[in-house]
Formats: sequence, structure tokens, C-alpha cells
Amino acid sequence: MQKYRFLSAYIPSSNRRSLVLLTGARQTGKTTLARAKYPELRYINLDAPENREMLRKITTPVWAKTVGNAVLDEAQKEPVIFEKIKYAYDEKGISFCLILGSSQILLLKKIRESLAGRVAIFELWPLLMSEIHGEDNATEVKPPLLDSLFSKKTFDEVFENVPPVLLDMEDSKARTAENYMFKWGGMPALLPLSDDEKWKWLKDYEYTYLERDLSDLARLEDLEPFTKFQRLSALRSGKLLNYSELARDASVSVDTARRYLEYLRLSYQVMLLQPYYQNITSSVIKTPKLYWLDVGLLRRLSGQREEFSGEIYETMVVNEIFKWIKTAQKNVEIFFYRTRSGLELDLLLSTENGFIGIEIKGREMIVSSDIRPMREIASVLKKKWHGGLVVYQGNEIRKLSEPGIWAVPSRRLFI
Repeated sequence: MQKYRFLSAYIPSSNRRSLVLLTGARQTGKTTLARAKYPELRYINLDAPENREMLRKITTPVWAKTVGNAVLDEAQKEPVIFEKIKYAYDEKGISFCLILGSSQILLLKKIRESLAGRVAIFELWPLLMSEIHGEDNATEVKPPLLDSLFSKKTFDEVFENVPPVLLDMEDSKARTAENYMFKWGGMPALLPLSDDEKWKWLKDYEYTYLERDLSDLARLEDLEPFTKFQRLSALRSGKLLNYSELARDASVSVDTARRYLEYLRLSYQVMLLQPYYQNITSSVIKTPKLYWLDVGLLRRLSGQREEFSGEIYETMVVNEIFKWIKTAQKNVEIFFYRTRSGLELDLLLSTENGFIGIEIKGREMIVSSDIRPMREIASVLKKKWHGGLVVYQGNEIRKLSEPGIWAVPSRRLFI
């Protein structure tokens, strides 16, 4: 069962002179995407010791004739190849190479040392809701409604031709995709498995991550403190990050807590959402928010297999927006906004066309207080304001207020 990946439309074809790095968390489908996108290229997996030994023995002058244009998986396992790729590319012996790997810190270190200025970097994230919603083995899937918000159109223009509600069959399919994402997240390998098999896979992933990705990042003699820290951080997804509190609960120092969280960030497990740095209305707080980057892994680590919570719903919505911005190469910065006086907005997106405000509500009804922060911020930003959304679990796309504030069900926004 293969799902269409939007990133395949953004990474260059092999007939274009280019060096490409494709990275991301383990098991997000990098190898599958690469082999589907570049069937004409030789594929070499450096996880295999014999392949590493073979490439180690190939001298730099004959790299182009011996290896040629290729896909090199887990490239960080044999760092010597980066200099050989550089030589072959600069001498025009090769015109294309795709480098794959899940260890961001090691890969980027080698890129900076050997291939700086030559490599285009792409990141593959867990499946988007729109990719899950697409037909199996589809060769194309239309971008989600979210993409339209980054155009020059006003929100009124974007939504005027969008049906306010979906018909039963369409809505059922959209609900199925959203329910799946909310329960299991977007790891591609889970799709064909039963529920119990999915839960076991997520548990096994946790061990694989600790044994392989973490060992690339840090040589920890005792994994127990990190494992405890990892689970405690999952319980804090969607909340302000308090290093002191997290360190105390995990029984580690604050410096260790910072280091552990950086390991999680570098291995694509979490993101730190930064607060908007300028005072729009009053003095702002400067503490980031922590979000786990896959709901399935979040549920497994936190032990919340069936529970519904506002934090998990918010995590899912933030993930979908973040993943689309990164996948579609949008020139958009993503923040949240909170002041010391209590004004709070879940997301504030800085786009080429102005600011977009987003409030996330894990319920079917919207009340007037839900849009009060957006209206206040919009009134100060004036012409810099592009539009606002309340993302919720209701059924209808409808306008709530000026200036350009709309209610949009999450299952409509992300498909």
C-alpha cells in the first residue's frame, strides 16, 4: 500500500544537475519515495557493512565511473563518501546524487564540511492527512485547502467557492482520514496493520529510535533517564516548555534536560514553537511551546491510546500546518502569541501576504470568546493582517467576523 507523497513533486528530477539531501525521522518513507522517484538510479544502502567497505575502497578519481549518479541511503554511516561525491560533482563526472539519512546532526555536519553550497536539503515528515485521504497508489493528490490560505487571495475569496458542508460520503471519507490521523499519526508502515499491530509497531519504534538514532547523536551509558525524559516530554505536548520543571520530574539537571530535548529535536521527534517576538498588544512571553511531531508516537509514549484531549488535538493541527509549510517549501514563519496580560493566540503565521491568526478548538461549537484575541490582534496589525481561522471539529465552513475571520473544520482544512 503506497500513498502519494507531496514532497516528490518538489525534489528535483535526476536529469537536473543537482546534489540532494533527503532527511527526516526514521520510517517516514524516505527510501520508498527515493526508489519510486528515481527508479533509473543505482541504489546503495550503507546500512550494509559490505556496501560501506566497497565504497571505502573506491578511489576518488574513479568514483564517477564506478558509482555514477546514484541514491546513497544512510550516507552518514560512511563519511568518507562525501569528499568523493564533491570531487566527482565538481569535475562533472556525476550530475546527480541523492543522499538519504535519518541522522540530521551527522548528515548536516558532513554537508557543512564537504558539500556546503552544493546541496539542496529536503525533509520528509510523517504522512499528511491529505496524503492519507488520497487513494492508494495515486500518482497525484490535490493540495489541501490549507495551501490556498498562502495565496494573495483574501480569505473571503478563498472560501466563497468552497462548499460550506460536505455530502455524506465525502464527509465520511474526510472523517475517516482525520480519525486515523488523530489516533495513529502518520507513520506509513502503520497503514496495513491491525490496531494491536499498530500499537506494537509504535512500541518497537521507540526501542529502535533509542538503539539507532539516539546512538548516532549521543553515547549514553544509561538510557533510562533519557527514556523517562522522553515520556515526560510527550505528556507536555502542546504546553509551554519549562526546563526546570521537566528536569525536576525527570530527575536530571536543567543542562541535561536541554541536551536531551535537543536530541529529540535533531532526530525529528519534537518541535519547539517559538513565541512571536514583537509586542503587538502588550508585553509578550518568551517561552517556547513543545509539540511532539507524530500523534501516534505521542500516544504510545504518553500511554494515551484511546483518550481524546485538547492537547492531542492541538498537536495534530499544529503538526499538519507545520508539515505542509515545510513540505511545500512555503516562505512562512510559524509562531504562537501570548502576552503577560493573558491574551493568547494558538498560531500566528507570518506570510508574504500578511499575518494569519489561528485558534484551535477541539470541539464542535464555537463561542464568541474564541475570536476575541484574533480581533484584537487584527485591529492592531491593520493592513498587515491577512485573515484568521478557528479550526474546530464542527461541520461547517462559515464566516465568523471581520476582518476575514472564518471557522473551518480541521478535516476540511487538511484535505
